[in-house]
Amino acid sequence: MRVSVARPHELGASELERWRELQRLDQRLDNPFLSPEFTRAVGHVRPDSRVAVIQTGQRDVGYFSYEHGRLGIGRPIGAGLSDCQGVVLRPDVQLDPNALLSGCKLAVWEFDHLLAHQASSGPYHVTRALSPAIDLSSGFAGYIAERPSLDRQLRRSERVLEREVGKITFDYDVRDPALLRMLMGWKSAQYRRTGRFDRFANPSIVRIVEDLMEARSAGCSGTLSVLYAADLPVAAHFGLRSGSVLASWFPAFDVSFARYRPGLLLFRRLAEASAQLGIRHIDFGKGEEQYKQDFKNTDIAVVEGWVEQPGAVAGWRRLQRAPRRLVVDFVLSRPTLRVGARRALMGLGYVRTMGSTR
Repeated sequence: MRVSVARPHELGASELERWRELQRLDQRLDNPFLSPEFTRAVGHVRPDSRVAVIQTGQRDVGYFSYEHGRLGIGRPIGAGLSDCQGVVLRPDVQLDPNALLSGCKLAVWEFDHLLAHQASSGPYHVTRALSPAIDLSSGFAGYIAERPSLDRQLRRSERVLEREVGKITFDYDVRDPALLRMLMGWKSAQYRRTGRFDRFANPSIVRIVEDLMEARSAGCSGTLSVLYAADLPVAAHFGLRSGSVLASWFPAFDVSFARYRPGLLLFRRLAEASAQLGIRHIDFGKGEEQYKQDFKNTDIAVVEGWVEQPGAVAGWRRLQRAPRRLVVDFVLSRPTLRVGARRALMGLGYVRTMGSTR
């Protein structure tokens, strides 16, 4: 196995097409976060972005996107944004993680959404998690029939919204930059209300999302979906779509319509339209948000952890990582503390919002 490293924009058309071909060979890799389009969008704004080209003989058999940090500490490409991470690899190739790290000149590679099947062997240190998802392989009618209570509630909310505001319409793939900016504004306000980091306060993240809005390929297509009432946008979602997967990314709604539950209404329409286009899975990404639990009918196993080469840097990172990991594991293993942490974030969001209002 040989490993050569390039910057994302240095890959040629034949290499990009080979990358997409390898994704098509393994259905588990048909996720837009693993696509060359996502890697190149991140590479435009994060200069430490790299791609390892893995070869056997004269043939490319894999591509590994990552961000190369100080002291040889690596992170997934689009760290903090990507909900699916891994190596795009020909199915019959056995990967040596240490050889890959050596070829990339990495002491450690840390991840938080690595596909679980890629951590089944090797020197990994992992915590398993489940990424909620909608399985639409049997069609939307079969999926929604399994959720009669949710379906009744949402149809009732639709009728009330239509009666009190106006006719409901839905557009699956909107190409209007103004509506994308509207969604980012709603999402920023939500981040502040809930005490979370506002991703859209970071210009580089805005640039990544705007670039991916223009992406149009079978493996990665930026998809902005909008729900309207009386031609007024009431909820929107921006995700990335491949041939079989819609990666849910940024959902938000106009809080003045909150009592109609527009976000849930949008996800119902989104699932229905996705099934009609042949999408087999909507991947929500890790998280215990209630809407994910309401809509999911399956889970995708992912892992959080790191792979390392023995040495001083790996030992130093372990010492840095240990206190945070212990605290996070302790809180997550105790439902009462988990609820308390969420309430604390909501309280912080209230203080932030009150301060900005004043």
